[in-house]
Amino acid sequence: MFITLEGPEGAGKSSQIRPLASFLRERGYDVLLTREPGGTSIGDQIRAVLHDTANTAMNPTTEVLLYAASRAQHVAERIRPALAAGRIVLCDRYADSTMAYQGYGRGLDLDDLRRLTAYATGGLTPDLTLLLDIDAARGLARRRVEGEEMNRLDLEALAFHQRVRAGYHALMAADPARWRLIDADRPPEIVQAEVRQVVLERLAARRESADYADFAD
Repeated sequence: MFITLEGPEGAGKSSQIRPLASFLRERGYDVLLTREPGGTSIGDQIRAVLHDTANTAMNPTTEVLLYAASRAQHVAERIRPALAAGRIVLCDRYADSTMAYQGYGRGLDLDDLRRLTAYATGGLTPDLTLLLDIDAARGLARRRVEGEEMNRLDLEALAFHQRVRAGYHALMAADPARWRLIDADRPPEIVQAEVRQVVLERLAARRESADYADFAD
């Protein structure tokens, strides 16, 4: 099962995905925990270029192609092999980030981005995407208060981050069966409890579906 966590800056994806992975492992699941951009040696090198605050001159097209290159390596080297082995893949960001940030945030053509993403991933889409949602200004303020390192995209104007958040909501509205909205502007332990509940419910539904298919056969 392929599960992704998405959301605007400061939503707490990274701090929520790690305890989720531990929770699932304690229950006997084989879990691959990974992230984008990155997830591989090649991808991490690309991540460093993308996040470097010195690279303010980066063209939006260059940006999206670098994200796609990192993702193509990630899917081929880590995600598909893990799924083929029956593992649960938990990924901190995936292709929806490209749609939200480069599509809605930067204003690049959404159809072009869909085609590029399909090419980079071979059409691989998550089974479940959790949108950790927080007001854009509130999320950026949280990152600063917590002393997190600010990358190149963090330094964009507030209007950019507001467009990104609106983009996430548009993506969720277009594919509601895949997405679940999580209010991230709450204490971390409350958010984690809801994240676990949603994931366990989806795993149970998937197991029931597989059992029914076996019975039908």
